[in-house]
Amino acid sequence: MIAPISIPSPDEAWRTLEIPVPWGTLNIQMYALCILAGIIVATIWTSRRLTKRGAEPGIVLDVVLWAVPLGIIGARIYHVLTHPDDYFAGQELWRVFAIWEGGNAIYGSLIGGAVGVIIACRLTGLRFWSFADALAPGLLLAQAIGRLGNWFNHELFGWPTDLPWGLEIESTNPAFPAGLEDGTLFHPTFLYEIIWNIVGIVVLLGLERFFRLRWGMMFGAYLIWYGTGRAVFETIRVDPSEMFLGIRSNVWASFLAILIGIVIILVQRRRHPGIEPSVYRPGREWKPADAEVDSDDSTESDSDSLDDGVEGENEPGEPAATSSSRSASA
Repeated sequence: MIAPISIPSPDEAWRTLEIPVPWGTLNIQMYALCILAGIIVATIWTSRRLTKRGAEPGIVLDVVLWAVPLGIIGARIYHVLTHPDDYFAGQELWRVFAIWEGGNAIYGSLIGGAVGVIIACRLTGLRFWSFADALAPGLLLAQAIGRLGNWFNHELFGWPTDLPWGLEIESTNPAFPAGLEDGTLFHPTFLYEIIWNIVGIVVLLGLERFFRLRWGMMFGAYLIWYGTGRAVFETIRVDPSEMFLGIRSNVWASFLAILIGIVIILVQRRRHPGIEPSVYRPGREWKPADAEVDSDDSTESDSDSLDDGVEGENEPGEPAATSSSRSASA
């Protein structure tokens, strides 16, 4: 029997939003709407953070046009590669592309999205690490919103539990573990991750405020925070996953994320002891239409003293901003 206090799964009818159209009915998955809402919120927040640091208003859209499609492609590729039996064990091969049936991986989206950001930053002149730092808290919020989609889909739940916040899952669910009684409650791993991500936003913003995290160190802190939580939550999920040395593939990916985050912080802290002079690479700075323009000689002299934030190194100490860059504070 289901305990008096528990978290109900939404009705199956809530999974799909049916919109009447002239040619019939347009079905939109709530999971997709959650992902879309997360992308929109993260885009708005990242844009505000970049603009405060001197970026051109709206430039984030130029990055999103590259990052989102490649992030979706990366998410699908990662999922397929880590669940090969679902696609290459006698199933129809075209289902590899059936993204509407579910199956996207956050770590794959991070990889694909990072490639998109690198391309867009090269085109726009933004520093990659500056954009990554501005994105970090919004990325956690987007992931928290996206996890609601797992609740609508009745998926990715954890071990059985007697805790009062156990999640109700119907015994007819294909992922319902065999041998368990109808009414068994499960750990709501989607909720755990939502809470972890929201707490992480507060932690990251606090670290940024007190330690002036720049040059990718804010993003490094994100990788450490998210990787730590995901490594824990992944171990209690009951859905099938590829195993390596007895550990789920996503746990290994979480360990790697933590390691990369630590390396980014250590390396960038040593290379760049100050904050960025601009969110743009030298010579690509954006100037408002009404900004005062200094002499060409002054501009060239200042630009020569800067590095691009990825490959070069700045002088020790606090770097001086060019006349065209704004305050780098968030």
